[in-house]
Amino acid sequence: MTKIINPIVSRRQMGGLVLGGVAAAALPRASFADTEKVMATVVKIQGVPWFNFLQKGLIEGGEKFHLNTSMVGPVTVDPAQQVRLVEDQIAKKVDVLGLVPLDVKVLAPVLARAQAAGIIVITQEGPNQDGRTWDVELLDSVVFGEMQMKALAKDMGETGEYVIYVGTLTTPLHNKWADAAIAYQQKNYPNMKLATSRFPGADEIDTSEQVTREVLQGYPNVRGILGFGSNGPIGSGNVVKQRHLQKKISIVGTIIPSQGKPLIDAGVIRQGFLWSPKDAGYAMVAVASLQLQGTKFETGMDIPGMGKATVDAANKLISVDRILSFDKSNIDATIAATGL
Repeated sequence: MTKIINPIVSRRQMGGLVLGGVAAAALPRASFADTEKVMATVVKIQGVPWFNFLQKGLIEGGEKFHLNTSMVGPVTVDPAQQVRLVEDQIAKKVDVLGLVPLDVKVLAPVLARAQAAGIIVITQEGPNQDGRTWDVELLDSVVFGEMQMKALAKDMGETGEYVIYVGTLTTPLHNKWADAAIAYQQKNYPNMKLATSRFPGADEIDTSEQVTREVLQGYPNVRGILGFGSNGPIGSGNVVKQRHLQKKISIVGTIIPSQGKPLIDAGVIRQGFLWSPKDAGYAMVAVASLQLQGTKFETGMDIPGMGKATVDAANKLISVDRILSFDKSNIDATIAATGL
């Protein structure tokens, strides 16, 4: 079973009980668990819409592939808390550890201990994470960053200052997307300029709101905000709307369609991008199941929840192209089609 701040009923109504903070206590598992493998996934933060959707995919994947799945996460974006949660799962001797990492360097030693204990490690948003068995991605990271820069540049008329928000300065994929976006801007849009170094805080609405207030005060010439982290465009959009600056400042970024719809409809967020976190959770379980079976992974194979995959065995990376893009013209259709 999986519980977080807003509990989702699990597929069994039994199993591990997930508590807030840095600890998770387990209820005794019923007899079905004696024959099922156990997969526990540690995410970046609990209780936010992104990981609520990912949790649904973990539950559905567990039902499909007969894995006893659960999910835990820190109550704040804190790599040290994430390490302690991973240590808890190692102590419980889970069969598979899923992970959406906050800091690849901080997590590397504890993942080495997980693998030494014979635990399969499946990451998502962790293509540079040492200690993993496989990383599962539903997009090309460089393409994802470049697409969002193209959208921002178009709305800014390819001129002016912009800022970038990421979850943390150590969040692997957020910073990889930011690197790709900045490189593309510097090569293709010489009249645009990054106003200052990227800001952390895009995983939390309150933090991204405060960052935006500081940006508006400290960098009055900013005309664009690019948010990597599903709450970054929401927080910045709230402040821009409150101050009636939507005609001056363009906002583009990674968001959940249903969460961003009011700001998209209001013309505050110009364009959103993402992949399905629910599909990502499901795919993590699918890859874990195949790994447990000793399956050979190779390019062109079909992985449930992902379709035909590209497999980079040397870099322990499994990926497909499942990028979603939406704006005012197709936001309703995107929500209807994806359920996000």
